[in-house]
Amino acid sequence: MVQFDYLIVGGGAAGLSLAYHMAQEPRLATKKVLLIEAEAKDRNDRTWSFWTDEPTPFDGIAAHEWRKIAFRSPGFEKEFDLGAFRYQMIRGLDYYQFVQRALADNPQFTFVRGAVESLENTADGVRVRSSAGEFAARYGFDSRPPALAQNPGKHRYLLQHFVGWEVETDTDVFDPNVVEFMDFRGPQQQQARFIYVLPFAPRKALVEYTLFSEAPLPKSEYEAAIRTYLSANLGVSDYRVTAEEVGAIPMTDHPLPARDGARIINLGTRGGRAKPSTGYAFKRIQQHSARLVAALAATGHPPRDSTGDRWQFHLFDTLLLDIMQRRGETTRDIFRELFERNPVERIFRFLDETTSWTDNLRVMNSVTPGPFMRSIAQVLRGRPGQRAPVKS
Repeated sequence: MVQFDYLIVGGGAAGLSLAYHMAQEPRLATKKVLLIEAEAKDRNDRTWSFWTDEPTPFDGIAAHEWRKIAFRSPGFEKEFDLGAFRYQMIRGLDYYQFVQRALADNPQFTFVRGAVESLENTADGVRVRSSAGEFAARYGFDSRPPALAQNPGKHRYLLQHFVGWEVETDTDVFDPNVVEFMDFRGPQQQQARFIYVLPFAPRKALVEYTLFSEAPLPKSEYEAAIRTYLSANLGVSDYRVTAEEVGAIPMTDHPLPARDGARIINLGTRGGRAKPSTGYAFKRIQQHSARLVAALAATGHPPRDSTGDRWQFHLFDTLLLDIMQRRGETTRDIFRELFERNPVERIFRFLDETTSWTDNLRVMNSVTPGPFMRSIAQVLRGRPGQRAPVKS
């Protein structure tokens, strides 16, 4: 059995991020790293969007970048200059190829194509069994999707699900400088539903219909909403669909452990890096990788607290999930109040979980307290809120 220092299961966003950060750390240059991935990662299977106020290692492969966003709901619409922030989009294939090129000539990395059958702790490390063979290492990093045994009597389970069309039009209809971050002007149907638009050019954009709810819709319903937006809001009847995105991101307050035993550290969604109340994950994955690598380089071990998460933001996420589950349509009002009463930079830092207690209080005081108080009561009772049945 071949012995490695570090074993990374999965070559998606989280696994490649950790490998890349390891490769950039000179103090880890003598470490042998194995990365196991079942797929070739040679196609554009997803995109990631995020906001940042700092340079990132991936600025050079950002497909697009914007300095403004718009929020729209009945009674309030505004375009925001992002100030110190910028909003970026990275295509999956560009990211895979960038990291693969960065690691290609590095002798400390070994890449194996195979499906992982088991990953387990041993007395002095970890062992993986895969279709490509068995391997051992001092530490294992697992980025496989989590397998949750749901407990709906205790935790909240929602999805952020969407269908997006990349469309081309014959006339100028999009403002390429402004991301339509959330457009809540459509019917909510007792859920949180909005349109999200990434404009690439005056005649080209990704138009996405997104929901926060417990189950996906028939695909035709997403497509009907996109058609309505294009025709009713933009006055577009002639367009071509050049690409499509379909996805569903789990949003839950179910605990996702940072570790699985002494020597296995969880990454990505498995390690709770998708923010429960928004679904954003890419930047959180990068921050997690940097934290892990800094500790490995300094001490030879992962940090005892591998994520650095702050408990109050877990509570905020739980409260919003509870509101979405009880009365999803009120989510529109909560976000309207957030954007109407706060600078956008404060909102972004709050969602990034970097705000102070003072700013947290400012954010919480900017929204109507009733829905949150009812969800606090549900948290204290130890059970999720449920929508009240309609009285006949």
